[in-house]
Amino acid sequence: MIQVRGARANNLKDVSLDIPKRRLTVFTGVSGSGKSSLVFGTIAAESQRLINETYAAFIQSFMPNLNRPDVDGLHNLSAAIVVDQERIGANSRSTVGTATDAYTMLRIVFSRLGAPHIGTSSAFSFNTPDGMCPTCEGLGQASKIDIDQLVDRELSLNEGAITVPSFGVNSWYWQVMAQSGFHDPDKKLKDFTEEEWADFLHKESTKIKVGSINVTYEGLVPKIQRLYLSKDRESMQAHIRAFVDRAVVFADCSDCGGTRLSAAALSSTIDGVNIAQCSAMQISDLAEFIRSVEDASVAPLLGNLRNLLESLVEIGLGYLSLDRSSATLSGGEAQRVKMVRHLGSSLTDVTYVFDEPTIGLHPHDIQRMNDLLLRLRDKGNTVLVVEHKPEVIAIADHVVDLGPGAGAGGGEICFSGDLAGLRASDTLTGRHLEHRARLRETVRTPRGRLSIEGADRHNLKSVDVDIPTGVLTVVTGVAGSGKSSLIHGYLAGRDGVVVADQSPIRGSRRSNPATYTGLLGPIRTAFAKANGVKAALFSANSEGACPNCNGIGLIYTDLAMMAGVASVCEECEGKRFTPEVLTYTLRGRNISEVLAMSVAEAHEFFPSGQAHAVLGRLVDVGLSYLRLGQPLNTLSGGERQRIKLAIHMAEKSSTYILDEPTTGLHLADVDKLLALLDRLVDDGNTVVVIEHHQAVMAHADWLVDLGPGGGHDGGQVVFTGTPADLVAGADTLTARHLREYVGA
Repeated sequence: MIQVRGARANNLKDVSLDIPKRRLTVFTGVSGSGKSSLVFGTIAAESQRLINETYAAFIQSFMPNLNRPDVDGLHNLSAAIVVDQERIGANSRSTVGTATDAYTMLRIVFSRLGAPHIGTSSAFSFNTPDGMCPTCEGLGQASKIDIDQLVDRELSLNEGAITVPSFGVNSWYWQVMAQSGFHDPDKKLKDFTEEEWADFLHKESTKIKVGSINVTYEGLVPKIQRLYLSKDRESMQAHIRAFVDRAVVFADCSDCGGTRLSAAALSSTIDGVNIAQCSAMQISDLAEFIRSVEDASVAPLLGNLRNLLESLVEIGLGYLSLDRSSATLSGGEAQRVKMVRHLGSSLTDVTYVFDEPTIGLHPHDIQRMNDLLLRLRDKGNTVLVVEHKPEVIAIADHVVDLGPGAGAGGGEICFSGDLAGLRASDTLTGRHLEHRARLRETVRTPRGRLSIEGADRHNLKSVDVDIPTGVLTVVTGVAGSGKSSLIHGYLAGRDGVVVADQSPIRGSRRSNPATYTGLLGPIRTAFAKANGVKAALFSANSEGACPNCNGIGLIYTDLAMMAGVASVCEECEGKRFTPEVLTYTLRGRNISEVLAMSVAEAHEFFPSGQAHAVLGRLVDVGLSYLRLGQPLNTLSGGERQRIKLAIHMAEKSSTYILDEPTTGLHLADVDKLLALLDRLVDDGNTVVVIEHHQAVMAHADWLVDLGPGGGHDGGQVVFTGTPADLVAGADTLTARHLREYVGA
């Protein structure tokens, strides 16, 4: 048994329990009940911290700093491997092939069997000088600047021909360009001579005089490259990022055709197929091709490569290709790619920790995921899974249910035992295991339609489909069938369409729900009014900030060779404000105490006004347990999506697109989500949900089902109509599972 004694991380209330080793244990409970605090924040964190301590101090300096979790004792831990949904590094050189080592094996096979023979495996690598295309340096794409996004050729400089942010007429950058003497500021750009045009766009740095000041003049293109394009895209302000996205066009490199490789690497083939063509194949097709290659000199390697590719197919990722960039994978896909790496591992007696591995999986694919979890267990490992889906809870050897509520109302063990015991227990999870949403008695009548015609992005096969307006539409289909390509590619950019997805929220370690939702404004105003002082005092980013920690509440100490340490600020004791600010109160509470409240407490504390309205929307989307001052980087993907939805609900929108809003939701909370979706539709909006959860499908007015499979086997609309019609007469994978779910 792994023995946990007295765990108090976050909202855990002195929790003690025993978890059987070499078994599959599923942790359940409502969102915010403490599952992650127990599994990730306590068990996995301590295991990883103890392993890190075995390395030399120099090595530790490159590792993340892990604090000792707040727990009395943890006994019999084994090495923990966390397989989470963090995206695989957004490095432009990382692909599915490099992340799984499949491409490395493929390179060795080509270096031995490829004809003509061109050298070692590094000659096939786009990350080494011997193998990369010299033009694009192995990136496969070249960026070029679209000049017409920088200037309006019909105007002169004095009329504002430069359309780049910060280059408006009379700005400093504009003055240097207009008064350089290299061109006439009253002449329309289209009338420039070749020399003027070259000086205007491409001239190298030269010293000139503007008035009486010596300055450096450079052409518009190098200036923009220096000012904007060499910066990290994520750190740019929104309007600058929008400009860069417009002005810089990425196209496949003309020399290598986007394959990233040198001409020599592309010339070497096996059975007439080169390594780039292998990488571009759908993995299910590549597995078949590799099965046909036989050679005694690389037999063991071919065997390993076959197993790896077949595992990727088995886990439901057969529709990907090895050249797919890692940054484009969804959280669920990234988690499954990592999972495959561990299946082939020779390690046993390891604790594997999974965070909702069924995210993004159709009911049809969940069965395969379950088989993989059981295979990991049967190799002699301890498998811990945080999960809400009844299909996964059903295969558990042991279930731990946390609750009874969320936030301060959670953090206790409600049940620990086998599945039969959970069913018989009177816990929220036990009561909801057999709960089924029913098909709607009557579906709403659409007000109109949004038409999509000839959609052919990624694997879509020239799809024509109408999305009805004024109703709840659910778009479904197996992983890789083309749902995201269809909705995000052809609906998301239209006027009046709001997208709430699970992508990370941009913000610093200072960002929290209060700052992100705009709630801090009315709270500061209320404090300022009650105390007759200015509002800036009640911002931890402004005048009221503790000078010692600059309002962060923590002091980050860099220990050179050792891992850095975060310690609570001694001056403000983590409260983030100066002692003077904390003397001002609003109805008996100071600003620090208000920011420590949960959304539900704050909703009662502010009985009216703008703050009450914002908090009410957060309660509606099921986030009543979040603390107002909790850092945003502690939120899960599902929580991020719901906080975005709460913000968008304030806007008068007409169409909402939600991407798997049931992520991270307990069975009992799915009903609340359905009620919220109904409210949005009844208020006159159109709601389009990409979702696999059968309860949401059953509750829809209209279904669009894509398939029949994933990758090149998908990309077609296999059904549109009401859920009742799907259950009654369709023969798609979704129809089979929904029929079983509603017991028809």
